[in-house]
Amino acid sequence: MRGEVVFSSTVDETRATVVRLESVGLAVACWLRPLADSAFSLFFPANCRICQEPLLQASRLPVCQDCRDLMVPVDGNLCPVCGDRVRTFSRIECDAEPESCGLCRRAVPPYARAVAYGVFEGALREAIHLLKYDRVLPAADFLGGKLSAVFSQLPSRAGWIVIPVPLHSSKLRQRGFNQAELITHAAWKRLPVAAHFILNTKILARHRETVPQAGLTRHQRRENIRGAFVVRDPGAVRGRDVLLVDDVFTTGTTIAECARVLLRAGASSVSAATVARAMKADRIRNELVMREAA
Repeated sequence: MRGEVVFSSTVDETRATVVRLESVGLAVACWLRPLADSAFSLFFPANCRICQEPLLQASRLPVCQDCRDLMVPVDGNLCPVCGDRVRTFSRIECDAEPESCGLCRRAVPPYARAVAYGVFEGALREAIHLLKYDRVLPAADFLGGKLSAVFSQLPSRAGWIVIPVPLHSSKLRQRGFNQAELITHAAWKRLPVAAHFILNTKILARHRETVPQAGLTRHQRRENIRGAFVVRDPGAVRGRDVLLVDDVFTTGTTIAECARVLLRAGASSVSAATVARAMKADRIRNELVMREAA
C-alpha cells in the first residue's frame, strides 16, 4: 500500500546498537586522547611557535592552547564602515550605535563595509606571520576558522562573489602560495551549504608588481598600490555584491584600490572581510617608532 509506514523492531534494535557503538567510540577516543598527547610530547618534543612553551597536545599547528585562547574577536565601538575603533566620551555614546570614524566621514571609502575577526596584535599577529612568512601552512585552516565567523556579520544577500586579494605572479612564485586564498578556502568550506557565497579566485588579478606595503605611510601605500589590479572578467561581477578577503586590514589602501576597480567593472557593492585589523592608534604609534628609528 502506497504511503504506508512500517516500523520494525529489528531496525530499531540495529539503530540503537549503532548509537551505542558510536557512544563507545567517542568515549574511547576521549580516553585515548590524553595518552596520544603524552606520547606526542615525549617522542616529538616541540615548543609553541608563539610563546615558546612546550607543546603538550598533538596538533598540526605548532601553537599551544593558551596562545590560541588569546586570539579573541575584536570588541568595543567600531566604525560601521572601516571597522576601526571609534572613541567615545560618555556612557550615552557607549550605549548608542557608533557613527563613522572621522576619516570615513572626511573621505568615504569605495568599499561599503570592512569587518575583521580580531586586532592585529599579539598571538593573532604571530599566527598570521607563521603562515605568511614562515610557511606554516596548517595556520591557514586555523585562521580560516576565525574568518568564517566574520561572514555572519555581513548582510544576508543572495550570491555574494567572494574574491581573495591576489598576489602578483612574481610574489606568488617566490612565496609558493597566496595566504589570502588559502584562508578564504578554509573559511568558505566551513560555511553552511545554504550560505549565499560564491568563491571565485580568477576574477581579480594583480598585474603590476609593487613593493611590500609594510613600513610605508598611508600616502606611500596609495601611490604604491595605484593601478596594480585589473578585473579579468567584468561580466562576473556586473550587478553583483563582492566580498574581498585578505589576511590583514592595515590602512585599507589595498582593499580600497581593489574596490575601485571592481566598482568600475560594474560591481553593485564591495565589502571586505579580514582575519585581523590594525587599529589607527597602533598604526600611528608604529609609524612614529619607525620615523624615530630612521
